[in-house]
Amino acid sequence: MLRRRRTIVISVFLLILAAACWFSLRQYLHHPDALWRIVSQQCVPNQRDNHNPAPCAKVDLQSGFVLLKDINGPLQYLLMPTVKMKGMESPDLLQPKTANFFWLAWQERNVMSERRGTQVPDNAISLTINSTSGRTQNQLHIHISCLREDVRGQLDKYSITLNTEWQAFPVALAGNAYIARKVSAAEFSQPGPFMLLASQVPQAREHMGRYSLAMAKLPGGEWIALATERNLLRLNLASAEQLQDHECGLLK
Repeated sequence: MLRRRRTIVISVFLLILAAACWFSLRQYLHHPDALWRIVSQQCVPNQRDNHNPAPCAKVDLQSGFVLLKDINGPLQYLLMPTVKMKGMESPDLLQPKTANFFWLAWQERNVMSERRGTQVPDNAISLTINSTSGRTQNQLHIHISCLREDVRGQLDKYSITLNTEWQAFPVALAGNAYIARKVSAAEFSQPGPFMLLASQVPQAREHMGRYSLAMAKLPGGEWIALATERNLLRLNLASAEQLQDHECGLLK
């Protein structure tokens, strides 16, 4: 019995060590300020000085965001603030004066249709932001991309079980446990997904960096907010981007 317990403890330790090493390797292979350098040294100055957002697709200095075509996938874009803001853990996200970047990202979703040349339906679109351990970049960025086909099916199937209270989603999504709640248009625009998570999920406000968030449209016209919390024992780095399909199989 003692030997078995010792084996379990060692196995758990090795799993945690492997997850930590993988995260460190990802950070090493991708400079964590690469996106911020593009925003601050190229997109914003070029828009300000030359009225040209390149290499970004759009720079909105008044609203404080840029849109950048991601190198992965034909239709994936990133929405980022024009000021330095690390990510989920940033206290500024919970300040009333801060823009609702999720809502802005949804308003800019047509950039996918423009690039494709035909309309991308709302039910194929998703927005995600990863946790501190589930990302490689230290500039807040929301992924605007297609939803995975299997995830779309699960959201449609179980949407009737959801309400406006955070609750465990009935099944695992992409192999990980999520909590979910329905979100109205009014809630989406104000206070927005970040505040809904911080104010309604116990202890989330103090540990926002552990969480990853996703938004998608539901059949009834509302949205679903999905959140997953980092759990190294289950090898969950809290990367809601896993719910997306950057190759957009739903459109094929």
